Amino acid sequence: MEITSLTPAERRVWDAFPHGAPVDFRTGSAQEDDPETGAGWGAGRTVRAEVLRALLLGGRRDDGEIPALRVQGARITGTLHLRYAVAECAVLLAGCHFDEAPNLYGTQLRQLNLSNSVLPGLQAATLRVDGVLRLTDCRIPGPVHLGGSRIAQALFFDRTRIGVNADGSTATNATGSPVLQLNQVSAGDDLWWPGLVVHGEVRINDATVAGKIMLDDAVLINPGATALDGENLTVGSDLHGMRLRVGGRVNLRGARIPGQLNLAYAALSNPGGVAVRASSCTVGELWLRAAAPIEGTVNLRRSQFDLVHADPSVWPARVRTDQMTYTSLLPHLPAPRRLPLLERDEEGYMPFAYEQLTAAYRRIGDDAAARTVQLAKLRRRRGTLSGYARAWGYLQDATVGYGFRPVRAAAWLLSLLLAGSVSYAAHHPRPLKADEAPPFSPLVYTLDLLLPIVDFGQEKAYNPQGWYQWLSYLLIVTGWLLATTIAAGVTRSVSRQ
Repeated sequence: MEITSLTPAERRVWDAFPHGAPVDFRTGSAQEDDPETGAGWGAGRTVRAEVLRALLLGGRRDDGEIPALRVQGARITGTLHLRYAVAECAVLLAGCHFDEAPNLYGTQLRQLNLSNSVLPGLQAATLRVDGVLRLTDCRIPGPVHLGGSRIAQALFFDRTRIGVNADGSTATNATGSPVLQLNQVSAGDDLWWPGLVVHGEVRINDATVAGKIMLDDAVLINPGATALDGENLTVGSDLHGMRLRVGGRVNLRGARIPGQLNLAYAALSNPGGVAVRASSCTVGELWLRAAAPIEGTVNLRRSQFDLVHADPSVWPARVRTDQMTYTSLLPHLPAPRRLPLLERDEEGYMPFAYEQLTAAYRRIGDDAAARTVQLAKLRRRRGTLSGYARAWGYLQDATVGYGFRPVRAAAWLLSLLLAGSVSYAAHHPRPLKADEAPPFSPLVYTLDLLLPIVDFGQEKAYNPQGWYQWLSYLLIVTGWLLATTIAAGVTRSVSRQ
């Protein structure tokens, strides 16, 4: 391009480039400098995209100077086409209005800053940035493609709005394919996205982030479809989504997050579908503290957590927790508060879930809660058995609580002992041999009937008649049943220890 063909605004940019000097077209008026109104900016602050391309690919380099493209408040017309280009300089195009979406596919830059700009979209798949990629406070109604990009340091999308029109409505091109694509992205530091607003799908599956992902106060809206697709995502430390609001599915299947997956105060909603799919994940800590009740199904099957911090009220009516493992639960709550969640699993009775909850209570020394969980497990299992086995289960439950309620057996024995003693005190049974029978004792005689192994000599010496004989039969049978269920329950309880 001939220098003589440059406009005065372009001449300013051309002359400043070799020295890396900034060029600021802003007027100082917030209303006039709003990039949303940039389509009406005149020639005094308009720069053609082909001029910027010529500078980046072949602009003058002066000895001892570091060139850089640093422009603020400009209207950029035409397509900034840098496909496969290598520009060994930093690029700052902040507060600018782009008439057309830049094409940075396969481009390599030192640093790229498009903060506070308005762009119809951005095609930057397989982009290489040696430093930071900053798109803070941008407004991009069209799709942003960064799939396969390599960012040496951090990627900033804080307070940016993607797939959203200026009036806040969803852009017509924000449906169907992902609006923000970062699949297979590699970032050497953080993904810094607090306050990000996206209408459409955010795809970061198979991405690798050496630091953390910050999604605090973000809003992701894609009703009835996937709002956040982070399948097989790998994060170096934490994924923070405090106060995150999602309308659509969150898919984190196979994610690796060694630190916190912090969704405290979040609101996750996908009515009639899966709200959270985090199966086969490995996560250090899952935080749902003070989060709104999740609307939709939660799938945590085969995932591993060191800590889960969630009040039972957070979980929806349908969950999938088969083979989910965890070390501890917060806040510490009585077992009856935790047990209803195990009854909501779509797969039905899952013994493994009860064993996990039992182990969590035992780790903190709450043996009473652990026994309550085991009792609930056996009662739930009873519903899966045949009629005879269910009857035997009901008997064990009523008598000794499957061995976890031994005091109940003592109460039964005392009640039967009292009933028998009173009955036989009112009507002594006749001795079989009057001259050989020991003195009759209603209490000892009843004990002799109830205890199948112990022999006090009373049962064999006396022969009750009529109704009292049937009472003796009842006490003998009941004693055997109690003894059997107590032995089975105690054996089960000891084996659990």
